[in-house]
Parts: sequence; structure tokens; C-alpha cells
Amino acid sequence: MGKVSKELYPFESHYMDIDGHRYHYIEEGEGDPVVMVHGNPSWSFYYRELVKKLSADYHCLVPDHIGMGYSDKPEDDAYSYTLPQRVKDFEAFLEGKGVSKNITLIVHDWGGVIGMSYARRHPEAIKKLVILNTTAFHLPETKSFPLMLKLTRTMLGAFVVRAFNGFNAGSTRIGVTRKKMSRELSMAYRAPYNSWKNRIGTLRFVQDIPLKKGDPGYDYVVDLQDHLHLFQDTPVLIAWGLKDIVFDEHFLNKWIDYLPQADVHRFEDCGHYVLEDAQEEIGELVVDFLAD
Repeated sequence: MGKVSKELYPFESHYMDIDGHRYHYIEEGEGDPVVMVHGNPSWSFYYRELVKKLSADYHCLVPDHIGMGYSDKPEDDAYSYTLPQRVKDFEAFLEGKGVSKNITLIVHDWGGVIGMSYARRHPEAIKKLVILNTTAFHLPETKSFPLMLKLTRTMLGAFVVRAFNGFNAGSTRIGVTRKKMSRELSMAYRAPYNSWKNRIGTLRFVQDIPLKKGDPGYDYVVDLQDHLHLFQDTPVLIAWGLKDIVFDEHFLNKWIDYLPQADVHRFEDCGHYVLEDAQEEIGELVVDFLAD
């Protein structure tokens, strides 16, 4: 597995054993917990600048999902790459760290469904929410399933992901739209996914997207969206890249329907990796939001 330079990712690696697998995480700072949950095909690297900004005042915890980042990447016979298992892992992680109250949850991409599933099960633990181009509900009725994801779920698409890291390489190109990602950053995003074996989690995440009744995780997401009202009194910050081809304005509008109290900031020129596109602006928003 490729590693990233200390200049780009200057954190000590920590590991927790969860059901026999090494679950990697960053842990920096002290204070109220700020837990950052990444999606696919990124990893804890996505939150590196936010950790630097917040760790002087908060207890920052940033895990890598199994199959992602520096965590173990087991084969299918050793691990169930499903949403309920992801939530179980995340819950075990926070329990293992003794974190159960005053949590600010920062979520992106699949991190939204995983993090908000934990929140739905432990609403009393959540103090604030920061939402970055993600979902905690099914595909909006006004939105069609993106072609890029459809193709990835075909046999040919699966081969391209495993053989050539196609999903990750593509994401570093189209995920940022304000300015092109440098080669150094792009290679850092790809580093943990440097072989057929190490790309299993990237593919399984796409294959696990529940689209219709009967899909694994479908009823799980129905239950989650039916309980988002639990957070209508919770302070919420939304920072959204409007050039995201997957989590576009259709998803943003649904979030506003579910959480009308949210403080919403739209970034017209930013894409899916909105935090990468707008590190300083979003960093300042989050610092102010947490301090308020």
C-alpha cells in the first residue's frame, strides 16, 4: 500500500482492531470531539487541513473505513462490504474511543449515510452537524442515477476500477473544479489504492449503493431518512459545491427540506471534493460554526 509524505499528511497513524481488521484513524487534539467521516474513493486525507485548523481546540477523530485509506482491505470472504457493517464499524470505533457526547459530526459522500446512521441511533450524542456534498436519504425523485456510477457497476467498469484505479483517478480529475488538482495531491488520494487487491473497497462502495427495494441497505436508508427530523433542532452547517455531478442541487434541496434550520453556503465554482476546492473558506466557516 502506498504511503503519503509527512509534508502532506503530518499525522501519526493509529489503529483499532475491529472484528479482526485494522481500522486506521487520525487522532489529534483535545476538547469536545469533532468526528470527520469520509466517503468513496477518498480517505482521511480529505480532512487533513481541517484537522490542522481544529486540533488546537478540539479532539479530532478521522477514521478510514475498512477497505479504504490505511485501514485493512480484506477480501469478500473475510468482510461484508455493506452499509450496515460500515455503521457497525463506525459505532464500534467511537465506543472504543469512549466518545459518546457533544460530538460535532462532519460528513462527506458516503460519510453522510454512515455518520448520520450513527447519529440516528445516538441522537443525544450529536451537538452539531457539518454537511459537505453527501446524502442521508435515497436518490431524490428529481435526480437520475449518474452515468459514471452506472458504468462503474458494470463488469467492464468493475475491471477498470480494480485494474487501473479508474474510479479514483477519475474522481481526482472531475472532483475539483475551481482549479486542477496538482499531481502530488492526486497521487496522495490514490496512494492507498495501488493494486487490484487494495481497490476492493472503492468498487464495493459503488456496488453497495441501494437504488431499489430489495437492494441491501435500501430499507436501512428508508429508516434513516424517516428519522432526519430528529435533528431539526441541531445546529447544522452545509457547505456545498454546486458543480458536483453526483451530489448536485437536487440533493442540497432535499437536505434543506429535511433540515430547514441549516446555515447553507453554496460554492458555485466547486465540485464534489468541495473541501479540496475551498479549503480556506470552508475551514473558516467550520471554525466559526464550532466556536459559536
